[in-house]
Amino acid sequence: MKSIAAARGRSRKFLVQALYQAQLMDESFASVVNAFTEEHNMKRADIDYFRDVMRGIHEDREVLESLITSRLDRGYDEIDPVEKGILLLGCYELRSRLDVPYRVVINEGVELAKSFGATDSFKYVNSILDSLARELRTAE
Repeated sequence: MKSIAAARGRSRKFLVQALYQAQLMDESFASVVNAFTEEHNMKRADIDYFRDVMRGIHEDREVLESLITSRLDRGYDEIDPVEKGILLLGCYELRSRLDVPYRVVINEGVELAKSFGATDSFKYVNSILDSLARELRTAE
């Protein structure tokens, strides 16, 4: 079980990088998947999870962005691309990956923000994901 969690954790790191790349290059999230997986050593990551989440974010982008935007204290376009990627990933997992406990989604988002985001971005990510979890995971 730990190896699955570790592989998914690595996949999430790659997801944030791929989402960032797609935003900077102004490409669709779906279009970066193949090139990204070919350019990076993803042997120890869960590639199926990576592909599934990228496809899901691509297909549900408008809904995800709307859910995120409703909780922001500024415009969506004012958010750093790294934070956008983390929030899109977390929002997608909260909404569509019920196999991932909400606490794991929030914790992973915070850790990703600490690794890739600005100094205190993890606090912002935590508050947004926590708010989303209250709406999207009422059963938990």
